[in-house]
Amino acid sequence: MLDIMDNLIQEDAQQDVEKDRRFVTALARGLEILDCFKFEDRPLGNREISERTGLPKATVSRLTYTLTELGYLRYSESQGKYNFGPSLINVGYSLLSRLGTRRLARPLMQALAEHSQGAVNLAVREGLNMVYLDTYRSSSNVLIQLDVGSKLPLATSALGRAYLCALSEEERAKLLEQIRLADEENWPEVKAGIDKALKEYQQYGYCLSLGAWRNEVNAVSVPLILTEGFGVMAFSCGGPSFQMTEEKIMADIGPRLLNLVGNVKTALSK
Repeated sequence: MLDIMDNLIQEDAQQDVEKDRRFVTALARGLEILDCFKFEDRPLGNREISERTGLPKATVSRLTYTLTELGYLRYSESQGKYNFGPSLINVGYSLLSRLGTRRLARPLMQALAEHSQGAVNLAVREGLNMVYLDTYRSSSNVLIQLDVGSKLPLATSALGRAYLCALSEEERAKLLEQIRLADEENWPEVKAGIDKALKEYQQYGYCLSLGAWRNEVNAVSVPLILTEGFGVMAFSCGGPSFQMTEEKIMADIGPRLLNLVGNVKTALSK
């Protein structure tokens, strides 16, 4: 195993120097492979991983072997494919269990989910997505069935828009350019939705996504700005548009979510 890693590091050494002397390309490629497994995915073979990452199949084979030896991937002999291994699951759950924000917010999120008859979520940014760290659904909510690890688009979800609202103008401009390049065809409509969210946030402290992520879903979101850790997290409350109308959000759910985030922030500061 050590020989494999040595070969990979030597193979990428020149690229490391050219890019950044502190940057280890072999490690980055290994993490890129782990990242190509999506929450709802079936197991993937080396060919599929190569297609998703753009890495040569020979490089992928060496990296998947190494990740399997370390327990970050699990190999199925019968399928000839890989899936998440116990080491990766352990890292993820260790992170979640140590999040004070998640622990403090849980009872408040559950109470709001039952009151709103919707889903209340806590998320952070990953690339051009927001990924759930926690979620609570009311017993009557059957429309939104997402779980921890699920991802929503940064540009059109209430969570993503709240995250953008919390950034400095410089940080937001850089991220908006990435969003534009990723979907130039729909950029004018996407940008209009984000601009509207910025105005809502300045006026009310929260922002909305009314059918932008999914036609039948409305949601409201509030960012939580932290001085350390993730920096910016976001809470949202969403549900079926016929039930969670814009009027209900503005009169009831939005202010309640804003109060939830305020209580969590106060508790974290103690």
